[in-house]
Amino acid sequence: MTVENHELSNGTPRRVTAETGRSSETRKIIIVDDDRETREMLQSLLEFEGYDVQLAANGLRLISALHVDRPDLILLDVMMSWIDGFELCRAIKKNPLFCDIPIFFISGRTSREDMERGFAAGCHDYFPKPIDAERLVRRVREVIGPPSP
Repeated sequence: MTVENHELSNGTPRRVTAETGRSSETRKIIIVDDDRETREMLQSLLEFEGYDVQLAANGLRLISALHVDRPDLILLDVMMSWIDGFELCRAIKKNPLFCDIPIFFISGRTSREDMERGFAAGCHDYFPKPIDAERLVRRVREVIGPPSP
């Protein structure tokens, strides 16, 4: 297996295998939710599956984290203080450094209109609370792949 060093658009170095074009590091997921219990439940679930998980209590902490350690996926709550998830998703998708990071909404807002707003904002999927853990893990694997190559 040939391993090459590449630099992400944000300047972060990443090792990529020539055969697969995938990173040789564990896939990273940031969970953004102002509810600590939800963050910790999702963290436990995804770490059990082998993913590297970071937590952010709000959108401002997410923005700081994006510049330090680029994730492979963002799980984003809709209803948060400072900025709502729809607005934050639109801002991320407009930023050329981060627009390619997939976003899954996790929300207590379950109306069809809210889900449509989420997809219009640029999310890849929308998970109403309570979260279907099996579906979430399946979609994470489909979108970013297994925890490590």
